[in-house]
Amino acid sequence: MPVLVTTSGNLTIAVAKDQAFGFYYQDDIDTFESLGVNIEYFNTLKEDKLPKCDGLFIGGGFPEMQLELISGNQSLLDDIKLKIEQGLPTYAECGGLMYLSRTITHQGKSYKMAGLIQADVVMTSKPIGRGYVQLTPTDEHPWDGVASIIYAHEFHYSKLENIDSKIHYAYNVLRGVGAGNEHDGILIYNLLANYAHLRSVGNNHWVEQFVNFIKN
Repeated sequence: MPVLVTTSGNLTIAVAKDQAFGFYYQDDIDTFESLGVNIEYFNTLKEDKLPKCDGLFIGGGFPEMQLELISGNQSLLDDIKLKIEQGLPTYAECGGLMYLSRTITHQGKSYKMAGLIQADVVMTSKPIGRGYVQLTPTDEHPWDGVASIIYAHEFHYSKLENIDSKIHYAYNVLRGVGAGNEHDGILIYNLLANYAHLRSVGNNHWVEQFVNFIKN
């Protein structure tokens, strides 16, 4: 059973929202707010550092369409990398995972990203992962109350290459592609980053789990 929170105190979660990152379920955002969480949106294309926050959420989107601006904003990339290395609880999905990688290669040109996840992203002409996925958590999943089977979805025209063999994962993939090698949910410091898009419905109370993780 998930460990549900009734209040978050005065937590602030920074959420990337701009032309590159905009895929969020509104009911997930509403759940954060119902728990008393303050949402602080920031622009990855323009702002040079994260707003003051207790946690970070970088969702899906189309970062490949804004690569020059994203890569050109090195001050924000460096600040995010430093904050995560210092232990900032972070959740990233799909585009967010790509943003935290070493590089994104699109149409033969590579762009430097945050460099936190030791892997390179390569854009493809056809979907690599598309449709519903089923995940089961590994023993290393950092959040409490995670269901034994998680139903989610993925839709990505990219894949990971040159993945560090020492990377740890939060999920085994029963159905779908994920990050590859039948795994998803890259773990580093207090970061969980996956290609799968989670939604806080049914037995998947990921918003409450993430908030509890931040609090603890």
